Amino acid sequence: GEFHLYDSANANGPVARNLMQLAQDKGLVVLAHVDDTAIDLLMAHAPQVRLVWAHTGIAGAPIERVRALLQKYPRLMGELSYRPGLTGPDGVLSPEWKDLLTTHSERFLVGSDTWVNARWAGYESLMDDARRWLASLPEAAARRIAWENGAGLYGLPAPQPLR
Repeated sequence: GEFHLYDSANANGPVARNLMQLAQDKGLVVLAHVDDTAIDLLMAHAPQVRLVWAHTGIAGAPIERVRALLQKYPRLMGELSYRPGLTGPDGVLSPEWKDLLTTHSERFLVGSDTWVNARWAGYESLMDDARRWLASLPEAAARRIAWENGAGLYGLPAPQPLR
């Protein structure tokens, strides 16, 4: 499931609490459009939930905070579409993000954020951008972020190489 919280305090509300506990109990994956404060609040309700953090922070949490949250919550994953600071104006990964994505490639995935129809018009361009920055990572890290991590969340097998 996917949800948005526009106020971090809502992460302590009964709906968010029940959603997180249900997802944990049923082994569901939750995609949360929240800031870094809400991550702590949500994970307190269900520490074993599989939580994907949309944009790895809707407000562009500092990379040090992202790193700390990944360390604190082993089942937290970061989705990377529209992530502020991920790349420079040239579309190249920033050195800090390249290091983080290389070091923790099992914790990130490419996304598209096509939550409204208008986003589909930019889908091809968004994927081209992702391919550009993925190409600067080691091949195994890029493959995990581009496909394997997302497939693994849903129990799908990794694709077999073409022969």
